[in-house]
Amino acid sequence: MDRLDELATFVAIVEVGSLVGAAKQLKRSPPAVTRALAALEERVGRRLVERTTRRLAPTDAGRHFAERARELLNGYSTVMSRLVETEGAPLHGILRIAAPTIFGRRHVAPIVSSFLDVHPAIRIELIMGERSLDLISEGIDVAVRIGQPRDSRLVVRSVGSVRRVLVASPSYLRRQPELRHPRDIPKHDVVFFSGFAGPTELRFQNRGRLHTVRMMPRLMTTDLDTVIAAVTSGQGIARLLSYQVEAEISSGKLVRLLPAYEPPAVPVQVVIPGSRRTAPAVRAFADHAAASLRTLSIIRQ
Repeated sequence: MDRLDELATFVAIVEVGSLVGAAKQLKRSPPAVTRALAALEERVGRRLVERTTRRLAPTDAGRHFAERARELLNGYSTVMSRLVETEGAPLHGILRIAAPTIFGRRHVAPIVSSFLDVHPAIRIELIMGERSLDLISEGIDVAVRIGQPRDSRLVVRSVGSVRRVLVASPSYLRRQPELRHPRDIPKHDVVFFSGFAGPTELRFQNRGRLHTVRMMPRLMTTDLDTVIAAVTSGQGIARLLSYQVEAEISSGKLVRLLPAYEPPAVPVQVVIPGSRRTAPAVRAFADHAAASLRTLSIIRQ
């Protein structure tokens, strides 16, 4: 292992907080990462991390060493990226891209395809799901996120926004009581996406006033496609993100309800780990994704 790889390994250990997590991020075996740390500590002559039962934490010396290592790695990456730009060398390597399932399927997958068409030496692993991955510990290079990331280690580009919309099918609305205000919701059957932990309640906002409605869902499921299918077939009302039901609303299969009470828009963002922001392929894909996503009418609200 050369010295730059050794520094990158140590920085990954500090950022992730575990040898196994660092190995996963770096696509190396845990024993190799353990050996690299041991060799580095032996060479500098002091302990760089404290080992606990749950995670690793840097010592004072390790924290200072990691900060300087990041500076060196960022400097090296900047020099290399400028050389690539100057010489026009092709991008190469593997990128791990993450996106929500439906948004990824409809909008990120085409972006991935167009990027691969331009850069034949690049390989991409596209990971789709509703769980918000820890980009650093999971080794994700670029993610498209719906919502506000809370990790200060991430570099964020806002590309637009979507809204939380309440919807129902025309057939359901014809046979149910009118829905004019959030307080009418308890009179209705609710289809609820339970993929995230949290209370079964809906929050609405109108003229600065918050309305919270507790629910007893008729149907709960962890699968978004099942929620959309159920509400489209007339099983009840559901709150979903606007991009998830854009086609159904446009075709008249679903009706948007209580638009005056919708909460504030939810940001759509391209996110990369700060330690990866100068890598040429990462930066190129992030630029391509941000430019492509900004053209989507569904997030220019």
